[in-house]
Amino acid sequence: MLLAFQFNAGPSSSDLYTAYQRFVIASSSLFLKVAVPTPLRRVFDYLSVVGTKAPVAGTRIRVPFGKRQVIGILLEITDSSTLPAKQLKPAIEYLDSEPLFSAELFKALLWASDYYQHPVGDTFATALPKLIRTGSPIKQPREIRYRALHPEQDLESRLARAPRQRELLETLTRRGPLSIAEIRQAGFDRALLRQLKDKGLTETSLADQSEEKPYPDAVVSASPIRPNPEQVMALTAIEPELGFRCSLLDGVTGSGKTEVYMQVMTKVLEAGKQCLLLVPEIGLTPQNLRRFEQRFNCPVVAMHSAMTDRERLLAWRATRSGCAPIVIGTRSAVFVPLANPGIIIIDEEHDASFKQQEGLRYSARDFAIKRAQLENIPVVLGSATPSLESLNNALAGKFQHLKLSQRAGLASAPKMSLIDMASDPVSEGISGALSVKIKKHLQQGNQVLLFINRRGYAPILQCDRCRWYCKCHHCNANMTVHANPPSLRCHHCEARTDIPSHCPNCKSDKISTLGAGTQKLEQFLSTEYRPFPVLRIDRDSTRGREAFAQLADKINQGEPSILLGTQMLAKGHHFPDVTLVAILDADIGLFSPDFRGQEQMIQTIVQVAGRAGRSSKVGEVVIQTRYAEHPGIASLMTQSYEHCAKALLTERKLSHMPPFSYLCLLRIESSVLQQGIRFARHCFGTALRLQQQVQQIELIGPLPAPMEKKAGRFRFQLHIKSASRPRLQRFLQQLAMKIEAGKTPSQVRWSMDVDAQDLL
Repeated sequence: MLLAFQFNAGPSSSDLYTAYQRFVIASSSLFLKVAVPTPLRRVFDYLSVVGTKAPVAGTRIRVPFGKRQVIGILLEITDSSTLPAKQLKPAIEYLDSEPLFSAELFKALLWASDYYQHPVGDTFATALPKLIRTGSPIKQPREIRYRALHPEQDLESRLARAPRQRELLETLTRRGPLSIAEIRQAGFDRALLRQLKDKGLTETSLADQSEEKPYPDAVVSASPIRPNPEQVMALTAIEPELGFRCSLLDGVTGSGKTEVYMQVMTKVLEAGKQCLLLVPEIGLTPQNLRRFEQRFNCPVVAMHSAMTDRERLLAWRATRSGCAPIVIGTRSAVFVPLANPGIIIIDEEHDASFKQQEGLRYSARDFAIKRAQLENIPVVLGSATPSLESLNNALAGKFQHLKLSQRAGLASAPKMSLIDMASDPVSEGISGALSVKIKKHLQQGNQVLLFINRRGYAPILQCDRCRWYCKCHHCNANMTVHANPPSLRCHHCEARTDIPSHCPNCKSDKISTLGAGTQKLEQFLSTEYRPFPVLRIDRDSTRGREAFAQLADKINQGEPSILLGTQMLAKGHHFPDVTLVAILDADIGLFSPDFRGQEQMIQTIVQVAGRAGRSSKVGEVVIQTRYAEHPGIASLMTQSYEHCAKALLTERKLSHMPPFSYLCLLRIESSVLQQGIRFARHCFGTALRLQQQVQQIELIGPLPAPMEKKAGRFRFQLHIKSASRPRLQRFLQQLAMKIEAGKTPSQVRWSMDVDAQDLL
């Protein structure tokens, strides 16, 4: 269409724009509803771009927003708007010709926005890699790939002293040409690639990704392990071809849940569909990648937060195009688009890390169930210690309950014993009885695992004269002493400072530490049990990209050693030479202010204990406690996890707490105490008035959070509870609209945490 505008001599730029706006309004009959990444809980209307093909819902669109230009997601195209057309701005450009999401994933994200009471634009932004959010194309035309070369002579001698180079060459041979991102995902770096190139063992080529086609049907490259009768029953019950069904695979540690996953995935892959496996920790991703790559002769793609933006983009493209038959990732991988989804598996489904604690506070487990329902595919939740919510759903018949009560192969359940620290004094956290056991197992050529959920050197720095404690200036918490490098750190806001030489209160030089963390224990154990090596595994020792994989390789060499670590050691690792597991302080979670404290404590103990005796070697578990008579501790010695969990379910039912009610926390944070208090009271008043209209809603608060101050902000909570999920959702939706319609002080932030897992 040729446009001609006539103006008087010398029209201004504003005149031109006004004339153009009038033409747009007169010509356009389409209105675009766009989800813009903003804290506002609403969709924004725009006029369509004149002279262009009508866009498709689910595509990216660049629009003016205030003085900026932003990229949003087109939700709907309509022929009407609640606003007059003259008040609307036209969109700037359409970035895509096809939707980013399948219709089912699109619906699931809209559901997540409604259910978690979060702005729809920010919800869609959370589900996309950063480079896609900022305008990178969905498909990249060309990419450098690396291919293995095999000379006829001297290959053995050239790689005789380079096992890692050999592994990389074998990976390139097995999987075919790979990009640098795929090589890094497989656990190798550029240096190894360069060394192979210098030896003439690789060559490069350009791949045309615009013609990328889904990978052919995956082939199992290794003979599967013969399943035992319980595994056969589970495999028979999980029927991917029958569509949606949620199954809880409730198996004791070492019972072969991963083998069940693999054999179910084989059926899915043979049908030409994709598998999504979620794991709770980044540390588990390399281990699982290696295991699945050995089993399946097809690409296995990783998705986790430690990847670079470029790597995440490439992985996202591979899953969307169908070139990644198997996707393994942490929490955020639940949003990846799949060309042909076949099954979703959540390993260690009980783990709290599946719940996002900032921004869109989604549960990856619950979102996966909703997504699987919309995709009409099965979803499997696996755990040795199922969450009370999942266990209750299984007991009520909502989930299919599949049990694996015996360890797989020749492994047997470990022997458990208690050590009462009240009667057996400890030295640096190790009792006399435990010390004897550690020496015995090491001398027998086995490995020992010591668990303490406290990283750093010591949790407290104190003055011996005036009893001053070093506290964080930004949080209601003590600063933790770290030995390497020497410093004081807050584990809540990451504040750091130097260790003082004198007490700032009384000027005394009698400064000492109280308690022990992993660094202090490492120092003690290295001296006490020389010459056996001590391998410390916590967040500080595994910060490097390959750090955890390198430590795992050392452990799997089977040399007698002491493994010392935090929660990272409790989650799904298979260390066949560990025969003694000791939980040094089982009381840390015993008296938590969070109503989930006992559940999490029991889960941690059972999970850590499950690292012992996972092969033919007999395992032993020792629990050190000062409260040997506590019901939560005592029942673990004689009863199964399910028995303990059912007792907790009885308590929850009597107290009307989840899973027998539905809970949301209205979280309020303010850098100014009084403003936070006033806003919390304002929110409570609004909720109280709304409560009179929506019945069966219980309000508790507003209360200071158990950690009242964190990262310089004062924190308050309003607990909103109901026995009816739909009723609670209606209440929360109305409450969010009323709070947003009012004025929120600039120093105040508020959010809703639906199905809150962390009350601290």
